[in-house]
Amino acid sequence: MSADQKKQNARMAARKLIAENRRARFDFEVEDTYEAGIMLTGTEVKSLRLGRANIAESYASYENGGIYLINSFIPEYAPASQFNHAPRRARKLLLRAKEINKLVGAIEREGRTLVPLKLYFSDKGLAKIELALAKGKKAHDKRDATKDRDWKKEQGRLLRNKEYKE
Repeated sequence: MSADQKKQNARMAARKLIAENRRARFDFEVEDTYEAGIMLTGTEVKSLRLGRANIAESYASYENGGIYLINSFIPEYAPASQFNHAPRRARKLLLRAKEINKLVGAIEREGRTLVPLKLYFSDKGLAKIELALAKGKKAHDKRDATKDRDWKKEQGRLLRNKEYKE
């Protein structure tokens, strides 16, 4: 294992996962991933610290010169009462200008989609989101993926049974 891989593994261990979009890898073919910060209000951060969020039906899009996370759900923070946030508001994502230009080009020219994969706190305590530049899968691709996954499970079962018999 190289030094870079060890550093990356250490960083992964320091993350506190809040929400994960498990369906994204089934519905989309992931080409590239990016890490972005999120502009949040105080009550949103407190709600995230409690581990409550949902990014399963969300996506990112280019609007007003920036990339925004649309349809993500961060529930209201109960103790905040009247100073709460809107649970499904659009949240600006913090990316470098060069990354934004690259993503916008891929979205507009190539018809790609920006899909959030994971929402987590970094080792410094900042809320981050892992975005994937992805291409939608067709129905037959999904069937092939399901068939491959089922065959891998069956292979594992067969190998385990063979080991027990010997």
